[in-house]
Amino acid sequence: MTTRKILFLILICFIGFQACKNSSDKSSETSIDPELLKKDTIHINLKADDKMKFDKKELVVGENQIVVLKLQHTGKMSVETMGHNFVLLDEGVSASRFAQRAAQARATDYIPESNRIIAHTDLIGGGESTEITFKAPAKGSYDFLCTFPGHFASMNGKFLVK
Repeated sequence: MTTRKILFLILICFIGFQACKNSSDKSSETSIDPELLKKDTIHINLKADDKMKFDKKELVVGENQIVVLKLQHTGKMSVETMGHNFVLLDEGVSASRFAQRAAQARATDYIPESNRIIAHTDLIGGGESTEITFKAPAKGSYDFLCTFPGHFASMNGKFLVK
C-alpha cells in the first residue's frame, strides 16, 4: 500500500470518528419544549439499570412547577445488591460529601438525616418503580444522585430549574 493510500484511509477513519463523536455528543444534550415549562405539572421518567447508570444526566423543569418523577429500575438485581434511588439536593450541597454520609445510613435506606434534601424516592430493586411528587425549587442548578453505596460516581446529574 502506498503512503498516499494509507494517509487517505487515516483521514477517512478520522472523519468517521469525528462524525460519530459529534452525533453522540448531541444525543446527550437536553432539549425541552419551552411550553412544558409553562405547565403547572411536569412528568419525568427516569430509568436506572444494573450498570449503575441513570438514562438522563440532566433534568429541566420550571420554577415552582409540580414535578411528578417516576424512577424505574430496569435491571434485574435485588435492592440489597443493586438498589437505586433518586435524591435531589438543595443548592450548594456537596454531592460527593453527601454520598459519603449516605453510604453510612443503611438503617434509613441510605438517606442520611438532613434538612438539605429537596426530595427523594424510596430505594428500589430490579423490576421495581417508585414515584414522588414535589414542588420545583427556585431557579438554579441542583444536584441529583443515587445514594446506594458506591453509586454516586456514575449515578448523578443536574436538575436545572428555569
